Amino acid sequence: MDHGPGKILSLKGLTKWYGEKLVLDDIDLDVYEGQIIGYIGPNGAGKSTTVKIMLGLEASYSGEVEIFGQNIKESGVAYKKRIGYVPESADLYDNLTAREYLTFTGELYGLTADSADYKARLLMGVFNLEDVYDSRISSYSKGMKQKVLLISSLLHDPDILFLDEPINGLDANSVMVFKEILAQLSSQGKTIFYSSHIMEVVQKISSRILLLNDGKIVADGSFEQLRQKNKEGSLEEIFNQLTGFNEHQNLAEDFVQIVQRDHR
Repeated sequence: MDHGPGKILSLKGLTKWYGEKLVLDDIDLDVYEGQIIGYIGPNGAGKSTTVKIMLGLEASYSGEVEIFGQNIKESGVAYKKRIGYVPESADLYDNLTAREYLTFTGELYGLTADSADYKARLLMGVFNLEDVYDSRISSYSKGMKQKVLLISSLLHDPDILFLDEPINGLDANSVMVFKEILAQLSSQGKTIFYSSHIMEVVQKISSRILLLNDGKIVADGSFEQLRQKNKEGSLEEIFNQLTGFNEHQNLAEDFVQIVQRDHR
């Protein structure tokens, strides 16, 4: 089957129900090599469900999901070796050292123990963490744990990267390094799904933005294209316009008034 130049992922009529709740409503989507996709939407819009289906973690859906030109229901698990994933909240094995955890993760993806260990040590060094490579992860700060997660998702040089709130806990310098890593991976043809509620970051890094609302894609294009179509200044304003959320000022005023109320 011809997927056209550089098509790496295709969703056709993707529909998902949880009981009587329609979570994904007949989604069609084609994604190409080298795109950094800002995948955004309110909580409960269906973002995580879409990603779990593409990762093969959620099997009960209707429609077709093709990755690397193959229907994932028929292709087995081999395609997962070419995918990296950072979930929003991951439970790291705290009793392991970073060396043990990253070597184990690398082996799961098909690297030899020696190769995984070698690459992991160097990558920890880039993030200035080589000194704690043999320390238990339980002794790490939140930001250090996040760096280990990022390394584990990239250790095997995946072709698609799914990132859910990936800069949680990172300091400003590390965020700058990570944004540059994504830009360089994209320029080499890697495809990145970046899901976050931090609109300024999504706006800056994404070559294409998908806004999911009530299980449907309600916007798809570059930031400039979305801004021209919606006559709004920032991605946050476009987001609020398209999802119908315009109560933030009133809610904030209510909150502050309650905080400042004299309770005596």
